[in-house]
Amino acid sequence: MVLVDSSVWIKAARREGDLACKVGLESLLGEYEAALCPPVRLEVLGGARKEDRRRLEAGFAILPFFPVTEKIWERAVANAWRLRDAGITAPWNDILIATISLDRICRVYARDRHFEAMRDVIGVRLYSPGYGGSYAADSGG
Repeated sequence: MVLVDSSVWIKAARREGDLACKVGLESLLGEYEAALCPPVRLEVLGGARKEDRRRLEAGFAILPFFPVTEKIWERAVANAWRLRDAGITAPWNDILIATISLDRICRVYARDRHFEAMRDVIGVRLYSPGYGGSYAADSGG
């Protein structure tokens, strides 16, 4: 399973969007490997154009959804402290998304530099599409 960040959804949704992002997301969706969480849902739907909202909501409704529990909030705070102590300042929503992925033992597909910065400090695992944007199975590492 791969938790897809809003940075990917937004780049893929744009008419002039990043083709690699579009193909990578399409492959995840085709393999039933894309997952969603509350902060991503809010970011994408909250910024969606009126004419796109129903279509996005319908698509999001069929994706696996990882809720935010009190335990995840507490871990996110601890991760924020670890990051700050390491000299990394990241937006709270990215820290929360990374923490959800750690809790669910899945990778994050993001086009946001904050996730790369978090990788070495808190151990978030990042997803990269395979050749030609194909789905890249988890190697467990």
